[in-house]
Amino acid sequence: MGMTLAEKILSGKAGKEVHPGEYIALDVDLVYAHDGTAPLAIDVLESLGIGIEDPDRVRFIIDHAAPAPHSEAAALHIQMRNFASSSGVGIFDVGNGISHQVLPERGLVKPGMVILGADSHTVTLGAFGAFATGVGSTDAAIAMAKGKTWLRIPESMAVKVNGKLKDWVMAKDVILEIIGNVGSDGANYMAVEFLGSTVEEMSVESRMVLSNMSVEMGAKVGLVPADKKTLNWLKGRVKGPLEELKPDQDVEYREIREFKAEEIKPNLSLPGNVDRVRPVEDFEGIGVNEVFIGSCSGGRLEDFMQALRILRGRKVSQGVRCIAAPASREVYIRMLEGGLVRDLVGAGCVIGPPTCGPCIGAHMGVLGPNEVVLSTSTRNFKGRMGDPTSEIYLASPLTAAATAVKGKITDPRRFLA
Repeated sequence: MGMTLAEKILSGKAGKEVHPGEYIALDVDLVYAHDGTAPLAIDVLESLGIGIEDPDRVRFIIDHAAPAPHSEAAALHIQMRNFASSSGVGIFDVGNGISHQVLPERGLVKPGMVILGADSHTVTLGAFGAFATGVGSTDAAIAMAKGKTWLRIPESMAVKVNGKLKDWVMAKDVILEIIGNVGSDGANYMAVEFLGSTVEEMSVESRMVLSNMSVEMGAKVGLVPADKKTLNWLKGRVKGPLEELKPDQDVEYREIREFKAEEIKPNLSLPGNVDRVRPVEDFEGIGVNEVFIGSCSGGRLEDFMQALRILRGRKVSQGVRCIAAPASREVYIRMLEGGLVRDLVGAGCVIGPPTCGPCIGAHMGVLGPNEVVLSTSTRNFKGRMGDPTSEIYLASPLTAAATAVKGKITDPRRFLA
């Protein structure tokens, strides 16, 4: 019997064939933490009196509350900088961008790697054929110190999407469709592998959206096979040889979910939980106070390019704040070079720095009492983006742009038909 992509990666690291349910210890290629989790990991290391044996495999990223919105955040940033300096750990400071975007851009991610991040959306890096998963700060601290971790081999679920997406449908609509079908706990501790002709045709940036939100259905990891498109994206960024990495043809998955691309519409996740998914067309007309285009799920170059298909030459509706924040400095520079920043500002958007900021209610777009936001970010739990009485709708950058122009939730097909 063949192996899934997850089993191939973990077998390679363990030096033996592994099977679902088995517990193994294995080497970790990369461990990272941000300003919300690295200080906790530092505290663990210092309390145990242990250091980092191989700092080359560890990275800190200041991305969540960056630049610091208050003195408490600034103090955590100082703690990270001081520890990084004394231990030899590399650090991406304020302005570099969101960890899950920065690390592959800087050549630190390759197919076949095992990556731990002290953040649940570490699963984003599965789009490059890496076994990337989020862990708590204590587990991250030990992996930082010793370069090893343990885990239970997950069962695997194949999510197959075949066919051609409609012009107005983006990867965000696809993953919301999947989450709405699978449910918030339907893939608990499973390795979700995204397969099919639709996924093969997607850009690497779009594949990152699929992997990124796999955790919203409970997945341990969200994997996309590493093909020629993956290697071309990584070429010039990473050192050493690159090889394609795919599941075997004769593999038997624990579960298979299949979707027809042509049937997927622009989708919306309703406030409270990500798996409350409905077509945008069913909820048009709900007024919004803010639109956010950004985060590790919706702040890449193609996201802003798609949003500008609607925003260019139009204006953000009176009374609506439209905040756009690139996911990284590289994305920001390319937006500047391509004139996207000029066009977004011309439409009435506010451009933020590369930061998580609004997504987690840290700064640069915090919601007030009873306010409504339509966001391209990852989660819509009560109080995540500000006041607990506020409401968060999740959707694609195209839906976000249409909503910003109309001032109410709007199906993007009204502009692109």
